[in-house]
Amino acid sequence: MGSEPLSLTARDGGERGSRRRTSLVLAAVALASVLALTATGCGSGDADGDSSAQASASSASEGDGKITIPDDLRDRLKEHGIDVDKWKDGAWKDWDRDDWLREAQDYINPIIEGLWDPDRMRRAEDPDRGVQDSDLSGDQGVTDPEPAPVDAKAVPPTYHDHVPQAGKVFFDSPEGTMVCSATVVADPANPGKSNLVWTAGHCVHAGRNGGWYRNIAFVPSYNDQALSGGELASATEDELAPYGVWWGDWAGTSEQWIAHGGPTGGAGAPYDFAVIHVTPEEGSTGKSLEETVGSALPVNFAAPAVPRVESITASGYPAAAPFDGELLYQCQDKPGRLSLNASDPTMYRIGCTMTGGSSGGGWVAAGADGEPALVSNTSIGPVSAGWLAGPRLGQVAKGVYGAVSQKFAGQ
Repeated sequence: MGSEPLSLTARDGGERGSRRRTSLVLAAVALASVLALTATGCGSGDADGDSSAQASASSASEGDGKITIPDDLRDRLKEHGIDVDKWKDGAWKDWDRDDWLREAQDYINPIIEGLWDPDRMRRAEDPDRGVQDSDLSGDQGVTDPEPAPVDAKAVPPTYHDHVPQAGKVFFDSPEGTMVCSATVVADPANPGKSNLVWTAGHCVHAGRNGGWYRNIAFVPSYNDQALSGGELASATEDELAPYGVWWGDWAGTSEQWIAHGGPTGGAGAPYDFAVIHVTPEEGSTGKSLEETVGSALPVNFAAPAVPRVESITASGYPAAAPFDGELLYQCQDKPGRLSLNASDPTMYRIGCTMTGGSSGGGWVAAGADGEPALVSNTSIGPVSAGWLAGPRLGQVAKGVYGAVSQKFAGQ
């Protein structure tokens, strides 16, 4: 995420031993496009993506532990040589390139109860790798001077009292267990009862050379009490996931990300965003995610131009040194502009010392009514930290958001 071509990196974190960061993808869905760009807070796994991926359909597990999957999806998976009945018993670990699902309609994310236990969540915190030289494309278009670093400040516990919409996204890639940051957002089709989560595109799909990641789950207010050191070693699931584990039963990202997203962002970075629809791991409780955490942020798809934005606050769980991925941090700064390509939307950029793992974390600014709204998410930044960049949310992002929302309208 640095301003210098050789120093950029995504801000995601992966399991120890997995040093490559998650690539960004742009996926076009039947109803909407799903975009996954280089994230600054996602896992380090590097996956290859297909340019035609669409919305993802997931399955749930029944009380007897069996996976329930629509017959049409089951048939399509069989065409790829995948036996869904064996999935939860470990078949998901097969990342054979020929069988790695890339098409949107083939997305599958069956719930595997207990997979995201405290130990597995804690291990998903390795840093990302640097961005390729070509990713900045000479800073074409309008780019302001690199901002001065802004020290990330720890959010005091309990996190839910200060940033109830924030949380972490966990997922598996060919290179290990990965992590990103994310935000609970409002659902126009289900006002007051949203099950939507906003994150970076590269947190759900590997991009142009890969496919959909697996076991995607969201944990709101992760480590709410800010436990550290020895406390974390013995932390229970209730302490790390006080509002439960929510599995992504549908995901969307942009066509641009699928077509151009790469391991470190690439040309897909201005479209590095994704929307995940989630469902509770332990089955329906009658409460939506928004009702469970008590809040959901509106999304502003017409945020003002950079010169008219006084301040943006970015939240995330940075995992690369000197951070450990267990604590929630924020940076506040007046944004500048970063252009990767003159033909693509100019990105927001702020000074911030958050590192890998913060990818996908929400960027919040006051709207015309003075109320806070999501205007971007963490995407890229320099290897040495110092600043973060996030996509401007325009019509493409609105299309992804609307498609996922409508998919579950009235449910």
